[in-house]
Amino acid sequence: MIQFNQVTKSYGTSNNALNNISFSINKGELVFLAGHSGAGKSTILKLIAGIEIASMGSTIINGIDLAQISQNQRTFIRQHVGIVFQDHKILFDRNVFDNVRLGLDITGLYNKEETIERVTSALHAVGLEHKIKTHPQELSGGEQQRLCIARAVVHKPKILLADEPTANLDRENALKILELFKAFHKAGVTIIISAHDETLLSDYGKRILYLNNGQFRG
Repeated sequence: MIQFNQVTKSYGTSNNALNNISFSINKGELVFLAGHSGAGKSTILKLIAGIEIASMGSTIINGIDLAQISQNQRTFIRQHVGIVFQDHKILFDRNVFDNVRLGLDITGLYNKEETIERVTSALHAVGLEHKIKTHPQELSGGEQQRLCIARAVVHKPKILLADEPTANLDRENALKILELFKAFHKAGVTIIISAHDETLLSDYGKRILYLNNGQFRG
């Protein structure tokens, strides 16, 4: 489903964000990206989502080389990718329901009934169905992260990307968030999660790709 072939990503600095990396992820896998801040984890996620394009090499998603298609086509492909951003991007002037609904409204693909069903289902999946009318500032840190996950899965993506989803949480809430991702994985979603705290990942028995300064280690 995901294949990187000798990918280098440069932002015009002397040090590449990624340096000649190759790997593949199969459909339905749950994979962790581990490494220090600045190791290249976020860059990999942005390349998978088509937000960034490789400077060299190829990034292939479902058989499509993202560098060989137009920006409009990449935008279409992103409709099948859910993203949990590191900085949340929550709209604090809207309630929980409207935060999740926004992504569906932008696509214009769903009528009112479908939108309500999808938003309600996504909030139920993350345990926030009782917070529909609550505003984000009234939520705990763990609940805000659940809101972000609901927003990422509301359009039922085939690929789910999460950039440091446990970074600002205590261990108890971090483990609860990882359990949510495991549940989506069991439903068949391909999931890639970045994390710098490798101790959280050791008990999961899943594949871990270790990054150091834009290259794989171990």
